[in-house]
Amino acid sequence: MSRQILAMVATMALAAPAGAEAIDGKAREIYAKVVGFRTAAGQNQTGAMQAYLAGVLKAGGVPEADIATLDVGEARAMVVRLPGLKPGRPILFSAHMDVVDARPEDWLKDPFTLIEEGGNFYGRGTLDDKAGVVALATTILRFKAERLQPARTLVFGFVADEETNMKTTQAIAAHPWVKDAEFAINADAGGGLLDETTGTELIYLIQGAEKTYATFDLTVTNPGGHSSRPRDDNAIYQLAHALLKVEAYRFPVMANSLTRAYLGAVGQAQTGPLGEALRRFAADPTDAAAIETLRGAPEFVGTTRTTCVATMLDGGHAENALPQKAKGTINCRIFPGVAPETVRDALAAAIADPAVVITTRDKPAASPVSEMRPDVVAAITRAVHAKHPGVPVVPYLESGGTDGKVYRTAGIPTFASSGLFAKPSEMFAHGLNERLPVTAFYEGLEHMYQLAVELGGAKEN
Repeated sequence: MSRQILAMVATMALAAPAGAEAIDGKAREIYAKVVGFRTAAGQNQTGAMQAYLAGVLKAGGVPEADIATLDVGEARAMVVRLPGLKPGRPILFSAHMDVVDARPEDWLKDPFTLIEEGGNFYGRGTLDDKAGVVALATTILRFKAERLQPARTLVFGFVADEETNMKTTQAIAAHPWVKDAEFAINADAGGGLLDETTGTELIYLIQGAEKTYATFDLTVTNPGGHSSRPRDDNAIYQLAHALLKVEAYRFPVMANSLTRAYLGAVGQAQTGPLGEALRRFAADPTDAAAIETLRGAPEFVGTTRTTCVATMLDGGHAENALPQKAKGTINCRIFPGVAPETVRDALAAAIADPAVVITTRDKPAASPVSEMRPDVVAAITRAVHAKHPGVPVVPYLESGGTDGKVYRTAGIPTFASSGLFAKPSEMFAHGLNERLPVTAFYEGLEHMYQLAVELGGAKEN
């Protein structure tokens, strides 16, 4: 970024009047820029995105001494601090810059160009999690533009590898500015549900726990041979049979006080058969009819049990040769309290074929539940009710996974709250034509700013 552009950005940021309206144009500009960075694994773009964000923040008044970079391999993360007026433990705000990759040829629109159309922003990362990145960045800019200083130090973590190995998350958690944090607010999860038909607000969710992420590879090998001489133990066929058994297997239904409270609260706001099933399951997790209804609801099935699903395939080496090797990848989201080894053993028992070798990737680790803090819940509730009065605010178990588990494991209680409202059918994270409602994007900016002001005890200096 040239000195002239830096100077112009600084003038705009510092001359702008206080208030959410003043930042919206700048937020839209940053959003378009960061969506344009292909920050997927192997693309080596997180460094470029971090450099851009650091330039914007420096131009907005953040001293270079309050910006630190953390490199792990090709990934470059960043932490930014707003020093507090009083001594004490800091508060961490976190979002991730990286994305799951997208192939432009598969999309209806260029995934790395921000497109506004039909009330939505389209582009890879618009929801997961570049809206959160922009919310953190613009919160920092507003503090500087409005000459606010928090009573306690606020640290903002910009993660570079949440979608892969979370090594930079671990580096952020161990950073001197962060390691003693009292708690964290994670922009990568938590949010509001809208009714599919009416679009009215149903409920707002605060993530206080998440399932264990584990990936298993199923591998079959044999000598192979010429394709004109088929053999009964074809590696691809054996793998296919194993995968069908995984598809058919159902892990036991489980529940705890957090999941029952969450599903019951959603059920009170949800109409029709799904709402009835949610209420019945919350009252009795052994209700067979409710279990079957929820099994067919992608947004809720993961809250009721461990789930495993095939996500990748690799097999054979030539079109005219019998396969010598076939491999399938199974991704599991494991209910709290269940060891990954138990899930691996269950898969092996379901497959019941010693020729299928099951190996565990990396070292899956569960994270503790973050018990809800009254001060954090109250602040989130006030921020939500500022835009959506009276909406129930409820803690929940995340069926997917975020880097919040890294912070929790490091001893930092973490509460995910994005401020974003959307319909369940609009959740396109990791999928084709990812999008975020335009209204939700701007509400998320204000949500994060309000949390930073209230939890940080900010005052004009």
